[in-house]
Amino acid sequence: MASPHLPRLDGATGWLNSPPLDPAQLRGSVVLVNFWTLTCINWLRQEPYVRAWSQAYRDDGLVVVGVHTPEFSVEHDVDQVRRAIAARGIDYPVAIDNGYAVWNAFDNQYWPALYFVDTDGVIRDEHFGEGRYDESERVIQRLLGIERSPVPVRGLGVEAEADWSHLRTPETYLGYARGEHFASPDGVAHDEGATYAPPDELPRNHWALAGVWTIGAERAALDRAGGSVAVRFHARDAHLVLAPAGPAPIPFRVLLDGEPPGPCHGVDVDENGVGQVEDARLYQLVRQRDTVRDRTLEITFQGPGVEAYAFTFG
Repeated sequence: MASPHLPRLDGATGWLNSPPLDPAQLRGSVVLVNFWTLTCINWLRQEPYVRAWSQAYRDDGLVVVGVHTPEFSVEHDVDQVRRAIAARGIDYPVAIDNGYAVWNAFDNQYWPALYFVDTDGVIRDEHFGEGRYDESERVIQRLLGIERSPVPVRGLGVEAEADWSHLRTPETYLGYARGEHFASPDGVAHDEGATYAPPDELPRNHWALAGVWTIGAERAALDRAGGSVAVRFHARDAHLVLAPAGPAPIPFRVLLDGEPPGPCHGVDVDENGVGQVEDARLYQLVRQRDTVRDRTLEITFQGPGVEAYAFTFG
């Protein structure tokens, strides 16, 4: 069975860092196609490698093409994608795939996903998710016909590799379509404002709301200032995908086991746990600097209108 060729890219709804590209234009180059979405922690931890390969092998004939296919509705905003590109220092072409046309042309199922295309436009390899970085780089070198030492890569902040040996808590969605392990008494009211309270005890890998929230299919939206979200987790890092409903930033405060996080604060909060939601993205709230153990994270918002989508851990 013949290997598939690079599909058409004309289903993209826009392009950043480049005019529109198609397979005919890319013929003669080795192409690495990278599917991503801006709030995805798995992509964020992979991205420093893709960025490094793009810069290291560009003069050898590699073209990296990012395809931004949104997971959440808020990620359809192209300005949010532009901010993510600027924050990550991405200078390679990015196709905006808001209609999933490019995703479907590849029959892709995952964020992140890498497709390795030779100079004849034939897809020679693929990889889904994080990891396998050395082998992926060897694939690039083989397609380019070169051999050299791997590019040194060190992810910082949210891009740092997860502490896999201590990761015990899975990704946790706050919308009712995929939400699990909700611990507030009386359960979830779908698509209508309701007052929630925390449980007497929050078991590991469970989460709860306090205050007046509307839980939709993909996110929980705060209707009144002072509401909070809590989760009991076991991981070095804790992140939460957040967005403001309007243009004004929304201040928040993070507590870890009821106290300010101190040296265990994430990059998006200070030692007192203070931060603010400025745009739609993943916020790193906790990075444990000592022994990783079960902790309770509580984040309280000082204004209404915040939208909380998913906790991720690392």
